[in-house]
Amino acid sequence: MAEKLLILGSNSFSGAHFAAQALTHGFEVVGISRSAEPDALFLPYRWQSRPAFEFHQLDLNRDLDRIMAVIEGFKPEYIVNFAAQGMVAESWDRPEHWYRTNFLSATALHERLRNNSHLKCFMQISTPEVYGDCVDVVSEDAPLRPSTPYAVSKAACDMNLRIYHRQYGFPAITTRAANVYGPGQPLYRIIPRTILAIKKGVPIALHGGGYARRSFIHIQDVCEAMLLLLKSGYSGEIFHLATAEVVSIRQLVSAICDKLRVRTEDFIRESAARPGADSAYLLSTVRAREQLGWQAALNLDRGLDLTIEWYLQNLARLSSMPDSYQHKE
Repeated sequence: MAEKLLILGSNSFSGAHFAAQALTHGFEVVGISRSAEPDALFLPYRWQSRPAFEFHQLDLNRDLDRIMAVIEGFKPEYIVNFAAQGMVAESWDRPEHWYRTNFLSATALHERLRNNSHLKCFMQISTPEVYGDCVDVVSEDAPLRPSTPYAVSKAACDMNLRIYHRQYGFPAITTRAANVYGPGQPLYRIIPRTILAIKKGVPIALHGGGYARRSFIHIQDVCEAMLLLLKSGYSGEIFHLATAEVVSIRQLVSAICDKLRVRTEDFIRESAARPGADSAYLLSTVRAREQLGWQAALNLDRGLDLTIEWYLQNLARLSSMPDSYQHKE
């Protein structure tokens, strides 16, 4: 009998890819998101023929009772929570929305799940933003120094899961991944935004000149690590998912320009740094390597090639779609 997986935030970029990966590994999957399913172009599980996938449009902030009814009927062994207010700069505009979704509603979910007898693993998708600015490479035990409302909301959720594990034995695992990218990412994210800007012949603005440094990891590598974690039996631990390659946003955009054979200086425009912007996130992946035998397989150069190829193949459809972030409470 197929094992059962429930994904909160299944419409998200990472959630939709993880659903697809889980389906190929034989899981029966139920997805929940607050919005209706978007265009299938952004849902990799819909790229498969007849996936064993069931979708429910429910909002963690407003529909917890209905979500719990789905969980109690489906009885999943595994739950993965991608549901979140995810934008960093925008979290300064309405921080209460970020605190409500990412912490208060998530905590209410933890409380309703803590006596669930069939749950083997609850995986929380967190972020390296909780560390604030990283001067050196940090381990999973590094102090939390969040510098934006988004980061505060995610750190609070992580801390709640930590005490729930200690107090109740709640079977939680937390992942903090570097900047995830790949086919089907929303068009307002830096890689697709750069590709589309180049093809449209318009400049792209880089906050603070694009000198912040980041590690970029392909969604394929992230999903493979998450599947290993679900079956690992670990509980109460945090795992970093990243690569050793660190580039500035400006270098990333330049690499895309080179691959599309345009001059970087024709497309880059500098803009003011966003409030609370951290200059670098540098994550150690020793724990994932030693305890899971995992390391990222795709380097940035190859990952960009695959990603650019997908966006160019779908350029006609993508060019007519909205490419800016639309906030929902």
